[in-house]
Amino acid sequence: MDNRHLKMLKDLLYSENEEYIVSQIRGMENSLFLHIIAANYNWDNGFKVPYQIINNSNCDLGTALMLFYNADGFRFLQSYSDFTSSSQDNWKEFLVYLYRKIENNEYALQKIGYTPEIGKLQIYKIRKTNPYIPGTILEGSPGNKVEIPLF
Repeated sequence: MDNRHLKMLKDLLYSENEEYIVSQIRGMENSLFLHIIAANYNWDNGFKVPYQIINNSNCDLGTALMLFYNADGFRFLQSYSDFTSSSQDNWKEFLVYLYRKIENNEYALQKIGYTPEIGKLQIYKIRKTNPYIPGTILEGSPGNKVEIPLF
Protein backbone atom coordinates (compact mmCIF):
# COMPACT_ATOMS: atom_id res chain seq x y z
CA MET A 1 0.00 0.00 0.00
CA ASP A 2 1.43 3.33 -0.96
CA ASN A 3 1.40 6.64 0.92
CA ARG A 4 -1.33 8.04 -1.32
CA HIS A 5 -3.74 5.30 -0.23
CA LEU A 6 -2.79 5.74 3.42
CA LYS A 7 -3.41 9.48 3.22
CA MET A 8 -6.78 8.88 1.56
CA LEU A 9 -7.82 6.48 4.36
CA LYS A 10 -6.57 8.80 7.08
CA ASP A 11 -8.41 11.76 5.56
CA LEU A 12 -11.56 9.67 5.35
CA LEU A 13 -11.30 8.60 8.99
CA TYR A 14 -10.79 12.16 10.17
CA SER A 15 -13.50 13.68 8.02
CA GLU A 16 -16.23 15.39 10.04
CA ASN A 17 -18.82 14.60 7.38
CA GLU A 18 -20.25 11.27 8.48
CA GLU A 19 -22.44 10.92 5.38
CA TYR A 20 -19.36 11.31 3.18
CA ILE A 21 -17.53 8.62 5.19
CA VAL A 22 -20.51 6.29 4.95
CA SER A 23 -20.88 6.81 1.19
CA GLN A 24 -17.18 6.14 0.63
CA ILE A 25 -17.25 2.96 2.70
CA ARG A 26 -20.45 1.77 1.01
CA GLY A 27 -18.69 1.90 -2.38
CA MET A 28 -15.31 0.61 -1.21
CA GLU A 29 -14.14 -2.49 -3.07
CA ASN A 30 -10.82 -3.04 -1.33
CA SER A 31 -11.15 -5.33 1.70
CA LEU A 32 -7.76 -4.21 3.02
CA PHE A 33 -8.92 -0.57 3.05
CA LEU A 34 -12.03 -1.60 5.02
CA HIS A 35 -9.81 -3.47 7.47
CA ILE A 36 -7.52 -0.48 8.03
CA ILE A 37 -10.49 1.84 8.57
CA ALA A 38 -12.03 -0.63 11.02
CA ALA A 39 -8.77 -0.97 12.95
CA ASN A 40 -8.41 2.78 13.31
CA TYR A 41 -12.06 3.60 13.97
CA ASN A 42 -12.89 5.78 16.98
CA TRP A 43 -15.81 4.06 18.70
CA ASP A 44 -16.80 7.34 20.35
CA ASN A 45 -18.24 8.25 16.93
CA GLY A 46 -20.99 5.62 17.17
CA PHE A 47 -21.95 2.62 15.10
CA LYS A 48 -22.92 4.04 11.71
CA VAL A 49 -19.47 3.53 10.17
CA PRO A 50 -18.92 0.03 11.62
CA TYR A 51 -22.35 -1.01 10.29
CA GLN A 52 -21.31 0.18 6.82
CA ILE A 53 -18.08 -1.80 7.05
CA ILE A 54 -19.71 -5.07 8.13
CA ASN A 55 -22.46 -4.71 5.52
CA ASN A 56 -20.05 -4.03 2.67
CA SER A 57 -19.88 -7.12 0.45
CA ASN A 58 -16.09 -6.76 0.39
CA CYS A 59 -15.74 -7.00 4.16
CA ASP A 60 -13.43 -9.86 5.08
CA LEU A 61 -14.20 -12.30 7.90
CA GLY A 62 -11.00 -11.15 9.64
CA THR A 63 -12.28 -7.56 9.62
CA ALA A 64 -15.68 -8.62 10.97
CA LEU A 65 -14.01 -10.55 13.80
CA MET A 66 -11.72 -7.65 14.62
CA LEU A 67 -14.71 -5.31 14.83
CA PHE A 68 -16.55 -7.81 17.02
CA TYR A 69 -13.70 -7.91 19.53
CA ASN A 70 -12.90 -4.19 19.26
CA ALA A 71 -16.54 -3.53 20.19
CA ASP A 72 -16.01 -5.63 23.35
CA GLY A 73 -17.50 -8.79 21.92
CA PHE A 74 -15.61 -10.74 24.56
CA ARG A 75 -18.07 -9.39 27.12
CA PHE A 76 -20.91 -10.72 24.97
CA LEU A 77 -19.30 -14.17 24.89
CA GLN A 78 -18.25 -14.25 28.52
CA SER A 79 -21.57 -13.49 30.18
CA TYR A 80 -24.72 -13.10 28.14
CA SER A 81 -26.72 -12.07 31.21
CA ASP A 82 -24.27 -9.25 31.99
CA PHE A 83 -24.36 -8.28 28.33
CA THR A 84 -28.16 -8.09 28.17
CA SER A 85 -28.35 -6.07 31.38
CA SER A 86 -26.31 -3.26 29.80
CA SER A 87 -28.20 -0.05 29.09
CA GLN A 88 -26.20 0.55 25.88
CA ASP A 89 -28.80 -0.61 23.37
CA ASN A 90 -26.89 0.48 20.23
CA TRP A 91 -23.86 -1.51 21.37
CA LYS A 92 -25.92 -4.61 22.13
CA GLU A 93 -27.75 -4.43 18.80
CA PHE A 94 -24.48 -4.05 16.89
CA LEU A 95 -22.83 -7.03 18.58
CA VAL A 96 -25.83 -9.33 18.21
CA TYR A 97 -26.21 -8.33 14.55
CA LEU A 98 -22.51 -8.89 13.82
CA TYR A 99 -22.41 -12.16 15.78
CA ARG A 100 -25.33 -13.48 13.70
CA LYS A 101 -23.63 -12.50 10.44
CA ILE A 102 -20.46 -14.33 11.49
CA GLU A 103 -22.43 -17.31 12.80
CA ASN A 104 -24.34 -17.55 9.48
CA ASN A 105 -21.09 -17.53 7.45
CA GLU A 106 -22.02 -14.33 5.64
CA TYR A 107 -18.39 -13.32 5.07
CA ALA A 108 -17.12 -15.10 1.97
CA LEU A 109 -13.79 -13.27 1.87
CA GLN A 110 -11.25 -14.86 4.19
CA LYS A 111 -7.93 -13.40 3.07
CA ILE A 112 -7.23 -11.30 6.17
CA GLY A 113 -6.31 -13.36 9.20
CA TYR A 114 -7.47 -12.39 12.65
CA THR A 115 -6.86 -14.19 15.93
CA PRO A 116 -8.68 -12.96 19.04
CA GLU A 117 -6.48 -12.21 22.00
CA ILE A 118 -8.08 -14.73 24.32
CA GLY A 119 -6.38 -17.61 26.04
CA LYS A 120 -7.14 -21.31 26.00
CA LEU A 121 -8.58 -21.20 29.51
CA GLN A 122 -10.94 -18.37 28.52
CA ILE A 123 -12.00 -20.31 25.42
CA TYR A 124 -12.61 -23.39 27.57
CA LYS A 125 -14.79 -21.44 30.02
CA ILE A 126 -16.80 -19.84 27.22
CA ARG A 127 -17.30 -23.17 25.46
CA LYS A 128 -18.38 -24.76 28.74
CA THR A 129 -21.21 -22.23 29.15
CA ASN A 130 -22.09 -22.15 25.44
CA PRO A 131 -20.79 -25.04 23.32
CA TYR A 132 -22.61 -23.73 20.24
CA ILE A 133 -20.41 -20.68 19.67
CA PRO A 134 -18.82 -21.08 16.23
CA GLY A 135 -15.13 -21.94 16.38
CA THR A 136 -14.27 -19.04 14.11
CA ILE A 137 -15.46 -16.54 16.71
CA LEU A 138 -13.18 -17.98 19.38
CA GLU A 139 -10.23 -19.18 17.35
CA GLY A 140 -10.06 -16.61 14.55
CA SER A 141 -10.12 -16.55 10.81
CA PRO A 142 -7.78 -17.94 8.19
CA GLY A 143 -5.80 -15.64 5.99
CA ASN A 144 -2.70 -13.51 6.15
CA LYS A 145 -1.94 -11.31 9.11
CA VAL A 146 -2.02 -7.67 8.12
CA GLU A 147 0.23 -5.01 9.57
CA ILE A 148 -2.13 -2.18 10.32
CA PRO A 149 -0.89 1.39 10.03
CA LEU A 150 -2.23 3.40 12.94
CA PHE A 151 -3.42 6.93 12.33
